[in-house]
Amino acid sequence: MTDPQVTDPQVTGTHVHAPLITSNEPQGDLCIRTLAMPADTNANGDIFGGWLLSQMDVGGGVFASKLAKSRTVTVAIEAMNFRKAVYVGDLVSVHANLVRVGRTSVTVHLEAWVLRRREQQSILVTDGNFTYVSIDDQGHPQPIKREGATIAT
Repeated sequence: MTDPQVTDPQVTGTHVHAPLITSNEPQGDLCIRTLAMPADTNANGDIFGGWLLSQMDVGGGVFASKLAKSRTVTVAIEAMNFRKAVYVGDLVSVHANLVRVGRTSVTVHLEAWVLRRREQQSILVTDGNFTYVSIDDQGHPQPIKREGATIAT
């Protein structure tokens, strides 16, 4: 298998490029796992990219809320790399790695990996950076409580 795990993205100017590949196993916290179903396909019969992006956002939101110990909302998605197609029947797993914690926000690198039927090795299909903001009950940004937070390294 030649689809290794993603490392740090390369930044040039204001653009973030596809991260370098260094491993072929998922790293970070497993946030969500689901099965790609026929209802999730596009006109070509492949899994719709928007469905996959949605699954990644749900998983990243779980990770960010756990870290912030509060409700979080998505404020940015950047550096999305759709590397391989996802097919009906693929088991999709989303893994999260912390990129940075700001005063009210957290940036998470998310990777979507699939396990295809009759295969033993996971395949990296999509990755990107998602930024979430911690909010209070009125929906206003609030500082992230850092003490005691579990942070994946």
